[in-house]
Amino acid sequence: MIEVREIARQIVAREGGYVDDPDDPGGATKHGVTVHTMRRLGLDLNGDGGVDAADVRQISASQAEDIFIRHYFSDPGIGRLPSALRASVFDMYVNAGANAVKILQRLLRQMGQNVAVDGVIGPQTEAAASVASRVALGHISDAYAIARRNYYFRLADRRPASRKFARAKSGGKGGWIIRAEEFMTPRYHLSRAEFDERVAKWG
Repeated sequence: MIEVREIARQIVAREGGYVDDPDDPGGATKHGVTVHTMRRLGLDLNGDGGVDAADVRQISASQAEDIFIRHYFSDPGIGRLPSALRASVFDMYVNAGANAVKILQRLLRQMGQNVAVDGVIGPQTEAAASVASRVALGHISDAYAIARRNYYFRLADRRPASRKFARAKSGGKGGWIIRAEEFMTPRYHLSRAEFDERVAKWG
């Protein structure tokens, strides 16, 4: 298992630089840290008494890593999950908050585990993930990554404005789908034909 700091560094690289997309509910974002997160944490980096896009522009990659490790890995208890799941759930938590855990909990329920879908990694989820990881040895990370991909597709199905994050302007896979597939073995990646078929109803 690679170090948490290295996972955070990879997340920052994956997230990229400053963006302020009107179709992104997160608002102004840099290195994956949104203006909403900075307000919640009181990060007034320019000292003007408020937290806005100007503060987002000032955040450094190392500051983003620190935020992710504390608030998106340690606080939610992702370190309590089996090692095969940690990197992907951590990455998804940065991207989708507690929904990352709910995706896992729904998957665990599909695998026969009795676990509440509440977005919290408590003793029940920890134990269920441990059992599922042993039962599906070598496959749990793929199963979670596929569940992530399905979550993104369903989100884009419901919200047309989000489809540009799942399908690129070229018509191929967008950032969301590529991101999910980074955490699964290549044999589970969608081919271009399979992807086109999945998104055909979007027009």
